[in-house]
Amino acid sequence: MITLYHCAAARSFRPLWTLEELGLPYELKMLPFPPRVLAKEYLGLNPLGTIPLMLDGDTRMTESAGICQYLVTKYGPTPLAITPEEPGYGAFINFLHFGEATLTFPQTLVLRYTQLEPEERRNPQVAADYAKWFFGRLRAIEALTSEQEFLCGGRFTAADVSVGYALLLATRIGIAKDFGPAVRSYWERLRQRDGYLRAVAAERLAGEQQNVAPRTP
Repeated sequence: MITLYHCAAARSFRPLWTLEELGLPYELKMLPFPPRVLAKEYLGLNPLGTIPLMLDGDTRMTESAGICQYLVTKYGPTPLAITPEEPGYGAFINFLHFGEATLTFPQTLVLRYTQLEPEERRNPQVAADYAKWFFGRLRAIEALTSEQEFLCGGRFTAADVSVGYALLLATRIGIAKDFGPAVRSYWERLRQRDGYLRAVAAERLAGEQQNVAPRTP
């Protein structure tokens, strides 16, 4: 049984969404955010104190995009992956990691300096600068999704999960209002998927059952 340690709306939503798209059985362990502060016992499992942590037998992984790649590779074949033999393979790998390294990173600084830091350490200028950085990089997704439904291979893949989480994060921190029309439509398509809706429902149910309330901005 795969075990996923998760905080509501955190990066761990990527592997949760992927698990639901694949229809794999898993156990979802909910933690308060940030777990390194509010669930110190978790440090015994993951000394980094970061989310996600996925356990699959002897496999332990902490990188959300990497977990998605692992799941669709190990538990394939699946349309969620593009194989090296397909023309879209390079784009698949690129956007799978673009979602985290390029689109999520700047948003974590927006979140930190608008909501997570104590009032005296918050910095609107840093937040504005990194929001601008995020939207500068999002132009690539705006251009692509103005021409095609999904990012690569002519179908929904784990690359869309990765980038989709970055759009979810933008919604959570209040900057999604500045999405371009193509990204806005793309995000609406993603959030109507059954796999996405099941992941949202699983997150909510597990939080209620384990008495872990989601963090509110």
